[in-house]
Amino acid sequence: MFEYFFGIIAFLLLTIIISAIKILREYERGVIFQLGRFWKVKGPGLIIVIPVVQQMERVDLRVIVMDVPTQDVISRDNVSVRVNAVVYFRVIDPEKAIIQVEHFLEAVSQLAQTTLRSVLGQHELDEMLAERDTLNKDIQTILDRQTDAWGVKVANVEIKHVDLNESMVRAIAAQAEAERQRRAKVIHARGERQAAKELVKAAKTLAEEPQAIQLRYMQTLTEIAGDKSSTIVFPLDLIDKLKANIS
Repeated sequence: MFEYFFGIIAFLLLTIIISAIKILREYERGVIFQLGRFWKVKGPGLIIVIPVVQQMERVDLRVIVMDVPTQDVISRDNVSVRVNAVVYFRVIDPEKAIIQVEHFLEAVSQLAQTTLRSVLGQHELDEMLAERDTLNKDIQTILDRQTDAWGVKVANVEIKHVDLNESMVRAIAAQAEAERQRRAKVIHARGERQAAKELVKAAKTLAEEPQAIQLRYMQTLTEIAGDKSSTIVFPLDLIDKLKANIS
C-alpha cells in the first residue's frame, strides 16, 4: 500500500516538474504572472514556471504581416473607392502588449482599418493614385503613435489596391483623353505662333529686297508647275524688272 501511494506521489511530482519546464525560442518571450500579478518577462531558452502559482503568456517578437481588409472610402471629392493595405509591425515591449491591451493583434487590425478610412477620406482621388508614398507614411506615423502604448512598433504600411467602379473608370478615361486633346491643341497653337513670327520676319526681309520678291515669285510658279508639262506666262513688266535688276 505504501509503495502504491509513493508511486502516485512520484508520478504527480514528475508531472508537476515537466509542466513547470518551458522552452522559449529565440524570437519568443514569456510574460510571467505570479498569483495574478505581473512578475517579469523571461526568455529565450529554458525557464521554470511554478504550476498554479505562476502563469505564462507567450509573445512573438517577429515582424507580423497583417492584411487590412478592403475598406469602402469616400474621398474628399466625393468619389467612392475600395482600398486595402498591408501593415508590418512587431512587439517591442511584451509586458505592455499583454497588460495594456486585450488581443493586440485584433486591436492593431481594427485601428489600421479606421485609420486607413480616416486618412484617405481627407484626400482627393488623384492624390490617392499619385501620392501613395506620402499616404503610406501618414498612416504609418498615426498607427505607430497610437500603438506605442501597447508596446507595438509599426514599421511600414503599404496601400496595395485602389479599386474604382466601372463608371468612374470610364470617367477617368474620358478625362485623360480630354487632357491629351488639350495638350495637343496647346502644342499646335504654340507652333502656329512660332510660324507666324517667322513669316513676319520673312515678309520684312522680302519687303526690303525687291529682287527677293521677284525670285520668290518665280520659285512659287515653279512649285505650281511641278513635274508636269506646264506653260508659265510671265508678265512683261516682271521681265523688264528682272533685266533692270540684273543689269
